[in-house]
Amino acid sequence: MKKDFSNFLENYLSKLNASIKLSKIDQIERALIKILETVKKKGTIFVCGNGGSAAISNHYVCDYLKFLRQHTKLKPKVISLSSNLETITAISNDFSYDQVFKYQAESLFEKGDLLIIISSSGNSKNVKEVIKFSKKKGVKVIGFSGFKGGYLKKHSDISIHIPAENYGISEDSHHILMHIILQFLILKQKKK
Repeated sequence: MKKDFSNFLENYLSKLNASIKLSKIDQIERALIKILETVKKKGTIFVCGNGGSAAISNHYVCDYLKFLRQHTKLKPKVISLSSNLETITAISNDFSYDQVFKYQAESLFEKGDLLIIISSSGNSKNVKEVIKFSKKKGVKVIGFSGFKGGYLKKHSDISIHIPAENYGISEDSHHILMHIILQFLILKQKKK
């Protein structure tokens, strides 16, 4: 068992590393620049996702709102469309789960804001709906996708695609890249 686990762990970490390296660095750099630009212009960064991607979205709020502000002079405004269970269930129940992100966006988005979507498949109906609305509203979309990338990969303004056919690898990669972008921003914007 011990040897089997050791081999499994080594294989998993190898796949994770390879998947991150296959993402396009220029897209990650573009995302980093867009996030910083949005914060400096006092726009709001919205994040969303389903399941494990919702957890990553909520983690963005913790790390970018608190940690980035703590270590830089930046004061980011970050809101997760995946965090309010009461709102999500009300929209799902009264309308459709397809509308949970779009319905919130219709009340919250302003021109100059930014939407970060995390979705392994990239094909969730609620993701498609909020992307369509974002385009109409003039809100740029950064998409973190996995597998083949789906609708999210094709319709994001900045697409960070992890070509992994495994939810764990896809979600781990998205989470790691979120931390890499954050820590690079802190390095470059550190309080003097």
